[in-house]
Amino acid sequence: MGSMHTGLEEEKNGFERMAAYFAERAKAEVGLIVTGGIAPNRAGWVAPFGAKMTSQRDVKKHRLITEAVHQHDGKICMQILHSGRYGYHPFNVAPSKIKSPITPFTPKALSQKGIENTIKDFINSADLAKQAGYDGVEIMGSEGYLINQFIVSRTNKRTDEWGGTFENRIKLALKIVSGVREKVGEKFIIIYRLSMLDLVDDGNSWEEVVLLAKEIEKAGATIINTGIGWHEARIPTIATMVPRAGFAWVTKKMMGEVSIPLVTTNRINGPETAEKVLSEGCADLISMARPFLADPELMLKSRDGNENEINTCIACNQACLDHVFENKTASCLVNPRACHETLMTSTPAASAKNIAVVGAGPAGLTFAIHAAERGHKITLFEKNDRIGGQFDLAQRIPGKEEFKETLRYFNTMLIKHDVDVRLHTAFEQNMIEDYDEVVFSTGVSPRSPKIEGLDHASVLSYPDAIMHPEKIGEKVAIIGAGGIGFDTATMISQLDADEDYFKFWGIDKDITERGGMMSPSHAPSPRQITVLKRSPGKAGKNMGKTTGWAHRAGLKKHGVTFLSSVTYQKIDDEGIHFERKGVLEVLEVDSIIVCAGQVSNRTLYDLVQGKDNCHLIGGAHEAKGIDAKRAIAQAYALALKI
Repeated sequence: MGSMHTGLEEEKNGFERMAAYFAERAKAEVGLIVTGGIAPNRAGWVAPFGAKMTSQRDVKKHRLITEAVHQHDGKICMQILHSGRYGYHPFNVAPSKIKSPITPFTPKALSQKGIENTIKDFINSADLAKQAGYDGVEIMGSEGYLINQFIVSRTNKRTDEWGGTFENRIKLALKIVSGVREKVGEKFIIIYRLSMLDLVDDGNSWEEVVLLAKEIEKAGATIINTGIGWHEARIPTIATMVPRAGFAWVTKKMMGEVSIPLVTTNRINGPETAEKVLSEGCADLISMARPFLADPELMLKSRDGNENEINTCIACNQACLDHVFENKTASCLVNPRACHETLMTSTPAASAKNIAVVGAGPAGLTFAIHAAERGHKITLFEKNDRIGGQFDLAQRIPGKEEFKETLRYFNTMLIKHDVDVRLHTAFEQNMIEDYDEVVFSTGVSPRSPKIEGLDHASVLSYPDAIMHPEKIGEKVAIIGAGGIGFDTATMISQLDADEDYFKFWGIDKDITERGGMMSPSHAPSPRQITVLKRSPGKAGKNMGKTTGWAHRAGLKKHGVTFLSSVTYQKIDDEGIHFERKGVLEVLEVDSIIVCAGQVSNRTLYDLVQGKDNCHLIGGAHEAKGIDAKRAIAQAYALALKI
């Protein structure tokens, strides 16, 4: 289980909650767990008052984690991470005084003494980790953090013994690893996370990466883990548009260069993919992080032949990484219990109830399977011919195919828990008396903005456009620049749904250039697309911090035009008329797709509102942002309570 910061590290009672979180995964036979990043000193904090391992007081807190994991015969390593110039605080340091493009503070260049003290702090942190009961440490040398910043000339402009030549620039990494090995002894695990593909200008050459790997082995590392891309890299490396196991080829290229085990990572989200990577000789070990948020029992289900029951990570980042970067506690969109194990416990229902669930979107499905799991009798009503709601639309968007996995999981669990699913069946008001409880999860409908001519033949709703792309012409206007607008633009801008991810983003699989980058190339969009929005500012500004930029960049590569501060006038045979910056314009288009938000479908609930046995969840409760994360979490909470 790979490292991922959860935010629990800084929460009140966070160590107790982390102990439960890690223990649940150790109990489910995860081979080796690596914690989120723990700083070796104050300058290494990712954010003010971030987690660190610097004193006996820290040792005592961490023992809660190691003892909980060892109770289940698990093994766990603590990741030592020094953020360097990525530190979101004014105390950050770096090899040179060069500001990161993704953080607001300019770092102080470390002095010679500062470097020596930093090495000592890494060694001390590893020693304290051993005292706390950890089986090893992972030294974070990738993703653009401090050690990586020393290694690459992009961020190391020093002229002393710690800069200049590659041999000088890797000294920090080697002295840390060798110093830790000398301090902790031979049996303590040392994982070194090596940046094998920087994906930034002036990154390392492949020859330098191999040389570093060999020197890290000599310095005493037990295992080398693969790091892909710096956080400031403008290439998505873990988002859902990245192919499964998309970077296993990088680790495979390193196989045979060193004799210690190599770990590969990034977008390996299930046992079938993991087995394929291993069988193709890409690595000795597999690291998965987010998949164990989605389903802590992933390994057990695979071992027992129940892979259809795995709640697969869809790489959306909405509740995990987005939360962490917003200083919130991480969780998982498809498993809201993740990181909340002590707060959300499922127990058998005191008395089994006969419950109707109206609507088979993400909220209704979540409630149905978890309430049924607790022993309630569930009848699920869905007026359409399939389950899924908005997820059924999402799975059709290029780059969001993983949403099919969640629907597969829901289907499997509906059968397992004997949910009575009634498709093509509308729920009527007079049925309420037949049930002890009724849960309305009737979802959302597209909002219709007040624009003259909205009934014109050229206008389509976004569900109609997604389900019937053959209706869409060559010149298209999209009204609305939120998530749905972006998804629709993504779908209709791609000539080939299987467009080569590596060519599109400019990733050199031969690694002939430094950092593994090359000029991107892609097929032109088959359509001329303009995305319009009423509000000022950049399009998609409310999208997730870790993925929104990639969606914007992808659409710009396809030539999609974005216009903000638009006041709509009318739609007619000429196209769409609007005012922008005081100028009246006409956009001549064949099709106009309305992606202007959603409204809650709650007509039936409003008729019975006030009845104690009627409940409202999901988009029907709140349509804002069409937030599946909120809808699923709300449904799960109700299923545990009812």
